[in-house]
Formats: sequence, C-alpha cells, structure tokens
Amino acid sequence: MVVKSSGGAQIAALEVAAAPRPWREWLRRRTRLVLGLLSVLAFLGIWNLATARGWISPVFLPSPAAVAAEAGNTLDTGELWRAVLASSERVFAGFFLAAAVAVPLGVLMGVWWPAKAIIDPFVSLLRPLPSITWIPLTILWLGIGEAQKTAIVFMGSWIYILIYTIESTKRVDPLLIRAARNLGATDVALMREVILPGALPGILSGLKVTLAISWSCVITAEMVAAQTGLGAIIWRAKDWGNLPLVLVGMAGISVTVLVADTLAELLERLLIPWERRRPR
Repeated sequence: MVVKSSGGAQIAALEVAAAPRPWREWLRRRTRLVLGLLSVLAFLGIWNLATARGWISPVFLPSPAAVAAEAGNTLDTGELWRAVLASSERVFAGFFLAAAVAVPLGVLMGVWWPAKAIIDPFVSLLRPLPSITWIPLTILWLGIGEAQKTAIVFMGSWIYILIYTIESTKRVDPLLIRAARNLGATDVALMREVILPGALPGILSGLKVTLAISWSCVITAEMVAAQTGLGAIIWRAKDWGNLPLVLVGMAGISVTVLVADTLAELLERLLIPWERRRPR
C-alpha cells in the first residue's frame, strides 16, 4: 500500500510539473504574436524597398502604398464589402450543405463496413476531380445563378469532409468501444458517448481545412461566371490591367478566411473543451 501511495503521489507531482504554468503560456502567446507581427512588418518593408528602388517593376508588382490606396477606394465605394459578403454567402451555403451530407455519411462509413464498401468506388472516382471540372455541367444544370456557385463549393468540399470524417471515426480507440459494449451500452449510446466525442476533434480539424478549400472553389466559380464576389473583382481587375486591385481582392480572401478560421477555433474550444489544455 505504501508503494502504491508513493507511486500515485509521484505521478501526480509529475503531472503538475508537466502542466504549463499560466505565466509561461501567456509569455508564449505574446512572443508568438510579436514574432508574427515582426515577420509581417519585415515583409512589407522589403516589398516597399524593392518597389521604391526599382528592383521590381510596378507592372509586375505594385507598391504597398498603391495597394493600400486601391483598398481605400474599394472600401469607400463599398465594392469590397459587397464582394466579401457575396463570396461568403456562397461559401458558407455550399460548405454547410457539404458538411450536412458528408459528416453523417462519413460516420456511417467509419463504423459500418458495408456502407464503406458500397460508397468507396464513387469516392475514388470523384476525389481526383477538381472543382473547376464541374463548372460546365453545373452551368448546364443550374445556369449561372447563385445555385451554380453553391453547387461548385459543395462538389469541391464534401468529399474532403467525408474522408476526414471516415478517418477520424476509424481512429477512435477500440478499447473504449469494447469497454462501453461490456458495460451494456446500446448502439445509440455508444455513438453518442464514445464514437462522436472521440472523432469530433478530427472532424473539426477536417472542417477547418476544407473551409479554405471551399474558398478556392468559390473564387474559381466567380472568375468564370459572376458579376459580384472577390473572384469577379480579381478577374475584372486582370482584364483592366489594375494589378493593385488584383492584390486587394487576394488580400480580401486571405483576411476573410483568417476571420473564419478564428471563429472556427473559438467554436472548436466550445465543442471540445477537453482539448483546451493541449499546447498550441
């Protein structure tokens, strides 16, 4: 008994020592933020120096000041806000539709092998197809309206969500499943209490990755057939030879995805609070 008690105390002491102290975590986050800001400032400084000294022609890369001025113009006219809103609506409509289909289907394929055997051939056929290959068919089927843009996002996103969900479900510890079975858990309880909580971190990670893919899909669709959206802005600016506006559209995509990633991380912390203590 003494040995067990001593061993338990040693394990507890090691866990306390290994746990990150609050001040260390605070310092790590602040250092990470400062390093990120310094790297961005250094990049902007090198960019400005290269364009100011004439090392790079403005025909190929405009100066940061020119891009900032163009961004100010598009913000004043409201064109950039309207484009961000239009693209965001298309992305999230297609993305949530893809998640609503792929997540339940992926869980089913992960836990029931006949479903995986039936659907796997179609996954193998569709996975290599990029979203741009669906544009001719979706235009024929749906025209060039909002439904067509949403369909492009759906077709370019759902299969990646499906694959992430299948793999996350398959990686749930089988010992936990057997233990729940031995304790008399029903299929519904097993799914609710063991499989879904165990697979949820991987599913959410897959959703965050696929959200960026969804943005690339909608930009592709908007460049082909759209009057509004960030992709349409970039394509029109290319036709007009307005390279600063092209970069403004690209920056709009990056900032919008960054905001969406931040919101997704907050949602992840709410849905899986047991992951909060892991170092990031």
